[in-house]
Amino acid sequence: MDETYDVIVLGTGLKECILSGLLSVDGLKVLHMDRNDYYGGESTSLNLVQLWKRFRGNDKPPEHLGSSREYNVDMIPKFIIANGGLVRVLIHTDVTRYLNFKAVDGSFVYNKGKIHKVPANDVEALKSPLMGLFEKRRARKFFIYVQDYEENDPKSHEGLDLNKVTARDVISKYGLDDNTVDFIGHALALHKDDSYLDEPAMDFVMRMKLYAESLARFQGGSPYIYPLYGLGELPQAFARLSAVYGGTYMLSKPECKVEFDESGKAFGVTSEGETAKCKKVVCDPSYLPDKVKKVGKVARAICIMSHPIPNTHDSHSVQVILPQKQLDRKSDMYLFCCSYSHNVAPKGKYIAFVATEAETDQPEVELKPGIELLGPVDEMFFDVYDRYEPINNHDVDNCFISTSYDATTHFETTVKDVINMYSKITGKTLDLSVDLSAASAAAEE
Repeated sequence: MDETYDVIVLGTGLKECILSGLLSVDGLKVLHMDRNDYYGGESTSLNLVQLWKRFRGNDKPPEHLGSSREYNVDMIPKFIIANGGLVRVLIHTDVTRYLNFKAVDGSFVYNKGKIHKVPANDVEALKSPLMGLFEKRRARKFFIYVQDYEENDPKSHEGLDLNKVTARDVISKYGLDDNTVDFIGHALALHKDDSYLDEPAMDFVMRMKLYAESLARFQGGSPYIYPLYGLGELPQAFARLSAVYGGTYMLSKPECKVEFDESGKAFGVTSEGETAKCKKVVCDPSYLPDKVKKVGKVARAICIMSHPIPNTHDSHSVQVILPQKQLDRKSDMYLFCCSYSHNVAPKGKYIAFVATEAETDQPEVELKPGIELLGPVDEMFFDVYDRYEPINNHDVDNCFISTSYDATTHFETTVKDVINMYSKITGKTLDLSVDLSAASAAAEE
């Protein structure tokens, strides 16, 4: 361990593993350490025995739930949008060769007490029970505008400069009502709150285009894909990539203390009396607690069921977004469901999550609107975890700290953080202009 590295990465969460892979591919000498004896950190996947141990101590899981090792329960469950940032990173690094993906069956939104399929284009808008007849026509015109919009073709702009006008301005031009704006903004553009309405409309329109293009990629019922055997496969795949390019891995390393010189710059990491030297340290918030601040907490319920979520067309894998206004809350709620069809549970079993940004100290009460949509549940676990953001200056201390995972059940916010960190660490912009047809080849139809 007495060698010098370009970067030491602490923690094998998904963000840290992606960065370790990207930096190794760039030719940097990387040492990756974790105090745990498994990959994944906060974003690991657990079998049934591990799940019971974490939430129920010494109790044993009941036999009727099936074999423990057939379960892969993600601790940070998220679907991957098919044309999104994570798929581009997977193809850019060729990590797709270590993984098998399968399309997710359904994408739904909660509106006025019911679950509806999310309409993603002009044809679906006309069929959707979410809107009345006149609203459907207005929505159809808006969807056509979004589909036809090309940044480099002024003819498609209809007189709107999306870098100057707000999302609210664009929406009002088409006369859409609040109800429609609610599902478009939250279930299609995947905004977490309504602040986007007063920001330049370009991001909003591009997010809608991304959703529609992702949906078209697999002709499935949703724009999402998800790896067979769960997300625990992802950190391991990036770890493998890093190792191929010369990265060194050490699990079960206690302490992992970051060492600083007199000027406050990190120069190495000590574990078991040995110090490995480095130019930069990359880690999750738990390794440098005095350089992060708490910014919120996520409340969630983890449920094992013997049926799909009702009113989702019997989807074996599905996301349902409950926009904040529908629940009279400040933040959206997310339902995530996966099953034996993605090899994360024994045949006939489903794993569902209900998650949201916690606004009170009673997660059971807060999550009730989402839990009520699940139908009968075999077993349920409640969990709350704190979210942290870095407050350090990486130019001063050479430390690059990831933010904690939010409540969303898609990966767009996660990838944004990784790409920003990559730019700060290397001073380069990550080129993700890749041929996405490779993603289609990687996913099982």
